[in-house]
Amino acid sequence: MALRYEKRLLQKSEINLGREGTTQAANFPELRNEIVALKKLEQEQKEVAFRIAQIEEGIEKVEEERQRNKRDQDAAMSKLEAEKKPLLQQRNQVKNALDLCERELTAVERRIQASDTADRDLLKQLSDLHALKPPPADLEARSASISTRRARLPEERAELVRARLGSADAARLAKEKLIAAEAELSVVEKNIQRVRTEFEARDRKLNDNIRGQQETLREARAHHQTVEERKNPAYLNIGRHLASQGIAPPNAPHLLTAAHRHREAVDRHLQHRAELALLSGQIDKQELRKFYFCAISAVALLAIILPLTLQSPRKREWLPQGTDTILSINTEQFERADLQKRWRKDQPDIWPKTWSGLIGPAASTPGLQLPHDAARITRAVTTDEPGNTREFVLVEARRDVSRAIRMIASDKTFQKRTISGLPVWERAPALAVARVGPATLAVGAPNEVDELVLVRLGMKPDLKITGQLFDRFQALDRESALRLISRDPPDLSRIFHPIFARELLEVPQLLGLAVTLQNPVKAKLLLKMSSSKSATEFARNLHDAPQQWLRLADSELFLYSQPPEIQRQGNSNLELRFVVPENSARLLIERLAKTDTGEVVTAR
Repeated sequence: MALRYEKRLLQKSEINLGREGTTQAANFPELRNEIVALKKLEQEQKEVAFRIAQIEEGIEKVEEERQRNKRDQDAAMSKLEAEKKPLLQQRNQVKNALDLCERELTAVERRIQASDTADRDLLKQLSDLHALKPPPADLEARSASISTRRARLPEERAELVRARLGSADAARLAKEKLIAAEAELSVVEKNIQRVRTEFEARDRKLNDNIRGQQETLREARAHHQTVEERKNPAYLNIGRHLASQGIAPPNAPHLLTAAHRHREAVDRHLQHRAELALLSGQIDKQELRKFYFCAISAVALLAIILPLTLQSPRKREWLPQGTDTILSINTEQFERADLQKRWRKDQPDIWPKTWSGLIGPAASTPGLQLPHDAARITRAVTTDEPGNTREFVLVEARRDVSRAIRMIASDKTFQKRTISGLPVWERAPALAVARVGPATLAVGAPNEVDELVLVRLGMKPDLKITGQLFDRFQALDRESALRLISRDPPDLSRIFHPIFARELLEVPQLLGLAVTLQNPVKAKLLLKMSSSKSATEFARNLHDAPQQWLRLADSELFLYSQPPEIQRQGNSNLELRFVVPENSARLLIERLAKTDTGEVVTAR
């Protein structure tokens, strides 16, 4: 690469030397052919340059004609607009007069109709008066009053009819004047349109002429550049000869120095490449084969290992194999959630209790400020054979927890012990902490923390990442603020306060819930049924009566504000998506945190 680069620089420097040293080249007979070729190319360039000048002059003339045409168009249009202005004003005046006449005619028509209506009303009043049994005492007086009023109406109506005739004649005359004014205005507008069309057609013709000449000009300039590039071989030969003879142009002696410098660099790279070729020829072929074999083997192993690395899970929860229920809290999403912000603002005395109840034993995590330092809190519940419930808590920090571990180690209230080399810190009465990952702490009762350590060390079986529970847990959106899954749905009412309706908990074999707390609150519910038939039947029942299934237990609140969207996944899996009302979302979180005791009792 360096050799190719230096060769390009050498060639450019020799071309520049030949271009400036053409006069000195005339003294060498061996360069006669190059001088003759240069003269022919220069003559061709002169012809092309003359043609370029002619085209540019033609373009200037056409551009001047375009400007003159534009000035003529502006003058003609100004004259026609001046003629149009009084006609337009006259038309507008006549139109306004016509509108006034039509309004007056309409007003007279309304008055005539009102007179007719008044006559009918008076006649009806008179008839009703005579129809009264017995007749009133002032019958004659009232009849006379009505008759007098009726007698005045024909004269008023006659005056209105005469006024209507006058208004109609005035409107007719105004309409005739308007038609005549619009005809005159139309003639002027047609004349304006005709003149504008003629000037625009002339302008388009001149534009087409300019574009054609500009295209010809681009081709001529490209030809001129091509001829200039065809001179480079002659300049190159002249420059090489002058560099070999050590002759420099009087006006540019530095070009000879540059050519010699680049020639030395090229010779130096050629010598170096020759030395490398000699060394390569001395290499043992067997050693070379070993090297290629090792390189190809490394590439093959990388091709095998890389897909396996990409397919392996990025994260493991490191929970016991017997886990029945998992509650995962994304603290980052909780901090950004609109619902949490409003809740903290509306009820500042209730929210801290709710948050502490929601994260459970993780609230006692030493060395970390929750939720600022934590990214995720995972609570797992298992049930032993006697029916005892055990809870395991993992706190995943946003960064390495080495600083928190140092703070715990320096705390005199903690006692350190090890399990197969992994340290565990314990503090009375019942708090233990162990580091089970670069950014993960196991927190809780000593027995539960010890078991999490044994699971992490592989001494006890963990929750298989290919198992049914973990697969469905991973199917829930990891970026949700809250994730809950259980392979024993009826047991949820015993672990937390009742959340779902009893009818819903008895149907699926596995239940998962993911909730986002933005505005609006959205939820995704995963259900695994025992068979395809039961999944189909449940989907139909849910579609027909969602209020029976999606409601909060012991409450009149529903989990949805609109009927849920139901999706079928596989034969026996259902996925429900719906928007959760805010009051239902708050009660749901309170029941997970077990802070709604008063409300539950009242409902019961």
